[in-house]
Amino acid sequence: MTDSQSKTESLVLGGGCFWCTEAAYELLPGVQSVVSGYAGGKVDDPTYEQVCGGGTGHAEVVRIDFDPGQISLETLLDFFWKIHDPTTLNRQGADAGTQYRSVIFYAGEVQKKAAEASLARANLGWAGKIVTEIAPLGRFYPAEAYHQDYFRNNPHAGYCRAVIKPKIDKLKAAAH
Repeated sequence: MTDSQSKTESLVLGGGCFWCTEAAYELLPGVQSVVSGYAGGKVDDPTYEQVCGGGTGHAEVVRIDFDPGQISLETLLDFFWKIHDPTTLNRQGADAGTQYRSVIFYAGEVQKKAAEASLARANLGWAGKIVTEIAPLGRFYPAEAYHQDYFRNNPHAGYCRAVIKPKIDKLKAAAH
């Protein structure tokens, strides 16, 4: 496949803190970029402070740009269930609030059907207790620059050492 034939698709997911989700998806071959941001709310161009306040309706999400010739939509969705707890409503660990909800935002029928099929597969392993929302993608707003590549740029920050690094180490070990 030549560069002119390569195709990029995007998927928007929320699985708690976007720093964790971003770091996890950056591990996967075929993922071209991961951008932290906000989606699912009612405020245009929200700020991190507004989203954290819980009044905008937005979730912390990532937009995953990927080459479907290298990694499938199904693989990306199935990985989603491994990197967070989809059975906890509006919470991941110590992060609580609707902005940390588990959500798959789909762009079109193909993504909707793939998300529903992935949820059905995952529910078998979680005994049917998944609370993940599957909703149409409205607008994705990139987060502020200091949130992008947060783990890579701040590996010694407390949250990165205590929360993100153990999760990434576990994912790397499971891949081998």
